[in-house]
Amino acid sequence: MSELVKFSVNGEEHEAKKGSLLIDTLLDRDIHIPHFCYHQALGKDGNCRMCMVEIEGQKRPQIACDTPVKEGMIVRTKGENIEKVRRDILELELINHPIDCPTCDQAGECKLQDYYMESGFYESRVNVNQKVTARKRVDLGSNVMLDQERCVLCTRCVRFCSEITGTNELGVISRADHSVIGTFPGKPLDNPYAMNVVDICPVGALTSKDFRFKQRVWFMESFDAICNGCSMGCNIHVDHRKEKYKDDQIFRFRPRVNRDVNGWFICDEGRLSYKNEEENRFTTSLINSTETDFSNTIASVYKILTEKKDILFVLDPSLSLEEMQNTVKLAEAVKAEITGYSPQYIDESFADDYLRKSDKSPNRASFKELNINESEEDFKNKIAKAKTVIILNNNYFDQNLEILEGKTVISCFSHNCLTISKSNVAIPISSFYEKSGTYINFEGKKQKVISKLNKDKPMESVSSIIEHIKSMVEKGSL
Repeated sequence: MSELVKFSVNGEEHEAKKGSLLIDTLLDRDIHIPHFCYHQALGKDGNCRMCMVEIEGQKRPQIACDTPVKEGMIVRTKGENIEKVRRDILELELINHPIDCPTCDQAGECKLQDYYMESGFYESRVNVNQKVTARKRVDLGSNVMLDQERCVLCTRCVRFCSEITGTNELGVISRADHSVIGTFPGKPLDNPYAMNVVDICPVGALTSKDFRFKQRVWFMESFDAICNGCSMGCNIHVDHRKEKYKDDQIFRFRPRVNRDVNGWFICDEGRLSYKNEEENRFTTSLINSTETDFSNTIASVYKILTEKKDILFVLDPSLSLEEMQNTVKLAEAVKAEITGYSPQYIDESFADDYLRKSDKSPNRASFKELNINESEEDFKNKIAKAKTVIILNNNYFDQNLEILEGKTVISCFSHNCLTISKSNVAIPISSFYEKSGTYINFEGKKQKVISKLNKDKPMESVSSIIEHIKSMVEKGSL
């Protein structure tokens, strides 16, 4: 076990592992320290010099990103002297920076903007016409746009492509105040994690072509969730907004730090999957392909459950743990069988040795938790015997509709699919990000999602539909 040392920061005592970087200690304790080039996933680089601190006994300020913690160290991040040093460094960063804040897509999330505002450094000693200019709106590829003028040359993006993806598409071109970030000839930015450079860019140099000019960030709200793109269960921020006269809408996903799951990053496919929420939604209840009220479909389901035998529930690995638990209880009550067969989510070509997993479903591990069989042999035996099939968001039958011939079919889907056309009763349900629930990733880590979307006409979750059925059972009515 690493030795712990005691030291003080701005007069407050702290403990940390001996030899750990001072900047990590400050960031982990939410002690404000300006910085551009340092990132906890990328390590130290020491090129921006913004993280200067005073250390008692040292002749000159030191950069926190290259200073190991020592016993008895006395650190000051505040004070007239050290703040002047950082202000002078900030002035150097701003010499050639364009006055783009009103039109910059990064406004509200820009560290350079934050630092100059808190420093009170509102006037430049350099005339606008004297500034060195560079290319604007450079399409790097992979949905990433570069504005070379706004870059502070922190090289986070370069190090990400070198150290994390190992693809090395980005580099620093030219020298001195003409240095810019760019791609190598004939090698555009092209890797499955490329859009992470937008998140790690501390200024408005790298922006997302997908999100550019869609929303100002201060208008949006956010809640914590997980990506439902594969069994890794990467942690994300869901940024959404309910505009006037419009329904609540998701505008982007951003990676959320969880060192035990995805670290600091997510893949581009998962990031852009927010679009799937709104596209091709199933919204109207159907009985024999005729539109009807939700209450009528619940009554029909109740009648089928109480009158029919040989019932099979087909669960989908995108359902929450709570939805699966409630379905298991309902199946036991009506003496029905259950299967979790869902091979359509397995895609070996999607997997890599970093974050992406071949199982493109978020909650298959809950099948094991609840002893739900998902084998092909078990499925074939149960589907052959079943006369009534209740399908919960599992689109496996879209490619195998003939299996449902001659059976009574009840389906619950969040998005339109072919299986709905074969259903006697079809009920629209809430999408993944419209409901709250627990999900278990491939390593067995349970993660809770609490949705904060505020839809005008929210759909029911599988759990709430089961509650409606239970209510009818208790009342003994149809």
